[in-house]
Amino acid sequence: MLNFSNLTVRLGGRTILDRVSAALPPRAKVGLIGRNGAGKSTLMKVMIGSLEADEGELEKPRALRIGYIAQEAPSGTTTPIEAVLAADTERAALLAESESCHDDHDRLGEVYDRLLAIDAYTAPARASTILVGLGFDEEMQGRPLDSYSGGWKMRVALAALLFSNPDLLLLDEPSNHLDLEATLWLESFLKSYPGMIVIISHERDLLNNVVDHILHLEGGKTTLYTGGYDSFEKQRAERLAQLAAAKAAQDAQRAKLQDYIARNSARASTAKQAQSRAKALAKMQPIAAMAEDPTLSFDFPSPSDGLKPPLVTLDLAAVGYTPGHPILTRLNLRLDPDDRIALLGRNGNGKTTLARLLAAQLKPMEGSMAAAGKMRVGYFTQYQVEELDRDDTPLEHMTRLMKGATPGAVRAQLGRFGFSGDKATTKVGKLSGGERARLALALITRDAPHMLILDEPTNHLDVDAREALVQALNAYDGCVVVVSHDRHMIEMAADRLVLVDGGHAKEYGGSLEDYTDLILGKNQPRGDAAANGNGGNGGGKKDKKAAAQAREAAAALRKSVKTMEDRIAALTARRNEIDRAMFDPKQATPADAKRTMTELMKLRADVQAELDTVEAEWMEASEALEAAA
Repeated sequence: MLNFSNLTVRLGGRTILDRVSAALPPRAKVGLIGRNGAGKSTLMKVMIGSLEADEGELEKPRALRIGYIAQEAPSGTTTPIEAVLAADTERAALLAESESCHDDHDRLGEVYDRLLAIDAYTAPARASTILVGLGFDEEMQGRPLDSYSGGWKMRVALAALLFSNPDLLLLDEPSNHLDLEATLWLESFLKSYPGMIVIISHERDLLNNVVDHILHLEGGKTTLYTGGYDSFEKQRAERLAQLAAAKAAQDAQRAKLQDYIARNSARASTAKQAQSRAKALAKMQPIAAMAEDPTLSFDFPSPSDGLKPPLVTLDLAAVGYTPGHPILTRLNLRLDPDDRIALLGRNGNGKTTLARLLAAQLKPMEGSMAAAGKMRVGYFTQYQVEELDRDDTPLEHMTRLMKGATPGAVRAQLGRFGFSGDKATTKVGKLSGGERARLALALITRDAPHMLILDEPTNHLDVDAREALVQALNAYDGCVVVVSHDRHMIEMAADRLVLVDGGHAKEYGGSLEDYTDLILGKNQPRGDAAANGNGGNGGGKKDKKAAAQAREAAAALRKSVKTMEDRIAALTARRNEIDRAMFDPKQATPADAKRTMTELMKLRADVQAELDTVEAEWMEASEALEAAA
């Protein structure tokens, strides 16, 4: 249905696409992936026809209806429902004609027949269903577009595109302006979409659940894989292993040829053979190794001055922006140093408001908020990325904030996030969106905060960078609060879910899978069960009490495991100190240096015995925690 062969695109003297070819099957759902800057949007523009390739051909059916979102969001006094209905241009034209051709009965009959054929009279209901899925209730559907922010206007544009039902649906990061709930609905809609889809996305779950092919763009070339993202990763890992093996074999062969040439070139009897091997060596095409990618660098500095729990306690707190009109009320939450919390709920329900309260950017209107006096908080938002000075360099930004720090300390913090060498002195205006996001994360963590609050940190990051971010969060020794529509990130980095809904924020007792089922309508709880993840099983107070007790038991186990891990680390360090004193007295501590070898051996045995006991207890507690999860 869509084929391109030897497509080459050059922009500003740089080759973006280099003779790429692929044949996309009819009605396929294709995920177009690649690192930021690889040329995904460029290839999509060629498919749309807004960019012409320098070389090569794009083959597609002449009658193919292609749908994509224009760069400019809709605006004006038009309402969302009107904007979506207008996207079906044939329906709009037929309705207009039906009003003006009353005297031509034959034509009027044809118009009515066509309106019936395209199901025109159910269009308002279908348009409303799409808008509801993307977060617009009935009242919101009737408000003028100019009353909405840019992100909500882009949702209207997406709704209009989905409603138009093109043969080929082209989507470029459609979930960037969506919350988790709208992303889940979109995924469900795309699964059953009857036409062909090409989607640029960095959402691992969406790529696994919607697409049946992955078109990977790397180094200006494309490779088509069958299956979703996990299948692609497996197939690509196998290819990379084969590539590494081939490179190793080639390197060995190259070394062997070079050795032969060096030893035999000067001998008359073997000069010809040496020349022949030299020609073979010159013709050998080098197999490139996978390069290290600095854009995958995330390393959050952990606080060295750990604080005792709790870090933050909210007691019947209310918070908002206008006096007398709180957005959230009766907040009762406790955050400890080892917590990993994800805030769930639709956009507009107050997730960011709660995050700002925890970051001390807002004060409680009612109730109380107690926070550890020396607590440092790193708070990330998309606004920080947008507000970076484009004319300054990462080094200048960091130097300004780390007043009094040595140049080495400033560069070390930048290096944690991939800004070393020339990258540290590149103007922000020349950095990609993902690089600017990394810089913002580097800036907010410069003082090793005790708590990280991340509000949609993945919007500018590709799949590999998101995975690196998850790993960095898991290695970070502090409290994490995250707002994200990326399910993979929530599943991997959070162990507590807090649902922000209806003016409150409550612990969600179910799993993320339970919440996904709830949003998609597979699990419809009643009453307070929605806030506790009971799935509407009618358990009532008894189930809620049991869920609360289970959470308390799991929290106690987590703390116990963490305490044991700290004890194991301390005992291991002490055992190493004793070993150094026994085998290298010059490195012994003053106290150990005074001990005899017999005393050191007895001391080591005591430490090892305690270490064995704690490790056994840790193993038992870890298994209990895993069983309770």
